[in-house]
Amino acid sequence: MRTEFSSQGPSAWRTRAEIITDPAELIELLGLETSLIPAARRAAELFGFRVTRSFASRMRRGDPQDPLLRQVLPVTAETLDGPAEFVSDPVGDLESRAAPGVLNKYRGRALMVVTGACGTHCRYCFRRHFPYRHEIRPGTAAALSYLRENTGIGEIILSGGDPLTLSDRRLSGLVSELESIPHIKRLRLHTRQPVFEPARVNDSLLAWISSTGLRALVVIHANHPNEIDGDVADAMGRLHSTGAVLLNQSVLLRGVNDDTETLVRLSERLFEAGVMPYYLHVLDRVQGAAHFLVPDSSARTLHRRLRASLPGYLVPRLAREDPGKASKTLLV
Repeated sequence: MRTEFSSQGPSAWRTRAEIITDPAELIELLGLETSLIPAARRAAELFGFRVTRSFASRMRRGDPQDPLLRQVLPVTAETLDGPAEFVSDPVGDLESRAAPGVLNKYRGRALMVVTGACGTHCRYCFRRHFPYRHEIRPGTAAALSYLRENTGIGEIILSGGDPLTLSDRRLSGLVSELESIPHIKRLRLHTRQPVFEPARVNDSLLAWISSTGLRALVVIHANHPNEIDGDVADAMGRLHSTGAVLLNQSVLLRGVNDDTETLVRLSERLFEAGVMPYYLHVLDRVQGAAHFLVPDSSARTLHRRLRASLPGYLVPRLAREDPGKASKTLLV
């Protein structure tokens, strides 16, 4: 049974049958050693486990080092004390809180945290410790009031969690509110859901993106070329048909995509699907993710090799988000 998405109700999910919430099920599904299960369950107590069956179907059976599996399987390293620079809020989200659910870090744009839900929990998530309940529960009234009062804000980023875990009715209603604010001109959706569950790119989603009066951008998050199978590429094509600009941001992850060949194939696969490479982020130093770190020196070397292997328009910007800075920090 495939997941169905509804434009009605408080959640975009009509059924949870396509979500795996016990790491033991994923381990057994992939034919991996069951000795991995105890550590995975212990780590999942600190940061919950969930993965779509669609995403799991692209993992290699019997390979505990599969790059897609490594992104989602909880491991013992998450439970250990990491270096002191790995903290709960590595990008200064809470310092930039301007209203409930609104982060205002950069001039001219603001980010709305519209949900704490994601289709799949990435183990390197920089918001794995974010206090979603306290930020989202107050509702959107205070957030919209802040945005109306601050006329210098011309662009809104919908983030979370993943905004596409919400229903299209809720999303289109929120976008209608944003459209009524004269100084807001652009809408950015940051989402990994078309990668995790390409069926989410349905007719109702395409309809409200196509009809919005705001200039729409969809920022996808894909880290490895194996994430982009035929169904995902088709979903990107449907999103492209709305007239939205499609960009991709990746995170450089040890053991996942920290080699030139993988990053070259990722950029080429994205472009074939109608998505432009945008950012290659070095890891945000969040508690529980130190095992994914690629040193800056290695990241710079990889980026130099990318520039030598690809035309300039396919080379993402190598960047880091530093708390309190006026923009991303480019590393090259």
